Amino acid sequence: MGKAYLKKIIARSAEDLKVISACCSEGKVKINDIKYLKKNKIFLIYINRIAKEIENSSNKLNSIIRFEYIQASKSKNIDQKKQNQDLELISIDIFKKNNIFEITLLFMNNKIITLTAEIIEVTLEDQNNIND
Repeated sequence: MGKAYLKKIIARSAEDLKVISACCSEGKVKINDIKYLKKNKIFLIYINRIAKEIENSSNKLNSIIRFEYIQASKSKNIDQKKQNQDLELISIDIFKKNNIFEITLLFMNNKIITLTAEIIEVTLEDQNNIND
């Protein structure tokens, strides 16, 4: 088997963000692995995902989704006291209102995180493969 290369995908537009959304859909996230660094305007998600960008792959990867220039973050239907609860990401969508972007992370069971930003700057970076 050849050397596995870890990916880094940078999104700076709504179209780019669709690629990251597709790669991460069905990914698992623990509430504890979601961090908003308000002072730095960075929102981080540590996600376990399947390498969907590789045809017929069942490879699992640990990845980080990094959202930059985030002015605000709000969640709906997520109990932040349940730190070990798993969330399953369905999609990442983006809407524009009055020159402000709203990035919506939609999880199973109507759990939602909405991020507010002036600029789209999102990075998906693979950390390592998960060996089951």
